Amino acid sequence: MKKSLLAGLAATALIGGSATAADLARPVPVYQPPPPVVAYFSWTGCYVGGNGGGIWAKNTFNDSILGNFDNGDTFSGGLGGGQVGCNYQIGGWVFGIQGDWDWTSINNTVANPFPAAIAFGLRDQVQIKSLASVTGRVGYSWDRFLGYVKAGGAWERGNYGFVTFVGPIATASVTQSGWTIGVGGEYAFLNWLTGFVEYDFYRFNNGSSSALLCTAVACGIATTNVGFNTDVNVLKVGLNFKFGG
Repeated sequence: MKKSLLAGLAATALIGGSATAADLARPVPVYQPPPPVVAYFSWTGCYVGGNGGGIWAKNTFNDSILGNFDNGDTFSGGLGGGQVGCNYQIGGWVFGIQGDWDWTSINNTVANPFPAAIAFGLRDQVQIKSLASVTGRVGYSWDRFLGYVKAGGAWERGNYGFVTFVGPIATASVTQSGWTIGVGGEYAFLNWLTGFVEYDFYRFNNGSSSALLCTAVACGIATTNVGFNTDVNVLKVGLNFKFGG
């Protein structure tokens, strides 16, 4: 009886020792912290900012009788202004609306091509003073980078006239309406600060003024009031200060 008890205890100790050795041989699981949460940038919110860049324009005077009588030259300069808008992001897509205004003071004066005007030294003069637009924007974002296109209505304020050696003979300050389309890229440097590069094309083709009568001096024939078409190209960079969201 005593021998059987001793044998049972020995067997139990042997089995327990084997199990403990197996447990010690098994690698202890290492604690793995959960992956960090990636914070994606959201373009949803409103913004206000400023911009500056270059402007290139070409103007054409026209008349119902004489047709286009001055295609002019492409003239250029600088511009600067501001913009305000709001965006809303759905997945990677970003939809927004923006209003902007830019000041400029580029001008061009070219010789009038009609023979009757050359003797008087008549020149056609254009000065663009400001540009404004209200556009819708659609873009796609890759986290902090946003590529977008924009389109909408536009307005241009300018001075138009005819000048001679002794000074102007007819001038008019006119606001033209038209349209604009553009493309750009914007990057968020901080959660509240973004920068962008943008190209815009403007077309204004309905300007006219009764103050600019194409007289015998101007065109060699008395005719109706003069109209003008203006194409504008703008390349600008800017910063936006974002809030809300």
